[in-house]
Amino acid sequence: MSLTGTGRITAAAEAGGHGVGAFNVALLEQLEAVLTGAGRAGSAVVVQVSENAVAYRGSLAPLAAAALTAVRESDTPAALHLDHATRPELIRSAVAAGFTSVMYDGSRLPWAENVETTRRITDWCHERGVWVEAELGEIGGKDGAHAPGVRTDPAEAAAFVAGTGVDALAVAVGSSHAMTERSARLDLDLVAALRAAVPVPLVLHGSSGVPDDTLAAAVAAGMRKINVATHLNAVFTRAARTALRDAPALVDPRRYLAPAREAMAAEVARLLGVLGATGSARRTAGDGDPVASA
Repeated sequence: MSLTGTGRITAAAEAGGHGVGAFNVALLEQLEAVLTGAGRAGSAVVVQVSENAVAYRGSLAPLAAAALTAVRESDTPAALHLDHATRPELIRSAVAAGFTSVMYDGSRLPWAENVETTRRITDWCHERGVWVEAELGEIGGKDGAHAPGVRTDPAEAAAFVAGTGVDALAVAVGSSHAMTERSARLDLDLVAALRAAVPVPLVLHGSSGVPDDTLAAAVAAGMRKINVATHLNAVFTRAARTALRDAPALVDPRRYLAPAREAMAAEVARLLGVLGATGSARRTAGDGDPVASA
């Protein structure tokens, strides 16, 4: 199947009232797990590569090539998204490599500079048919807007979208990056208010710390793209650790990475069910990389 546009997947989710699973990968086994899990759920999916993952590998090219090949060989409608990019040159590289969308993170910049820089990047990406996500302020775990008590203001969110032309907006409603316990409490009334004020899909970062029932409630309230990284890393690592504990003499990495990959695939399929995305692949059929909801 050809690479599917992030905008197409998100638009189908908007029409169907379900969430979009957006899962971060840094290893080939994690990439395979996401596509396998989505296939089992019959769901479209967004495969995400973060700026931190690129730094770990030393270059975007190897992981991008592997991801594009895996997606194109898969039967699962999948988009390829660059997550939390702060460097415009990395965004340009991702677009050149074939990514269907990017998330520009100008949250550390003053408001006016964030708006102007995000607008320029968005205009450049739209000229190339690439979908753009952004955010107003920092997400938790970075001394930012997802610290307790800090929330996105609906009026500011609407002004930011109007000033930048972005296709999706990450908002602060109570989640935090890098949580290893699923204990975050979201402000669902604020999610609904933001959905009413903002004309583009809302994105929940830091979803690893959000319990299943709250994730489902957030989708029902209007949250659309749900980013998960740490939780899946924990599932992957736990399975690898168990394999190594049960067989201390193991030296072949395939013997402990295979169960880790399988555990992550099963959890991807399960999470897509929580988001109501099971069976969404048939509603997302189509090629290309549309901007926004085209």
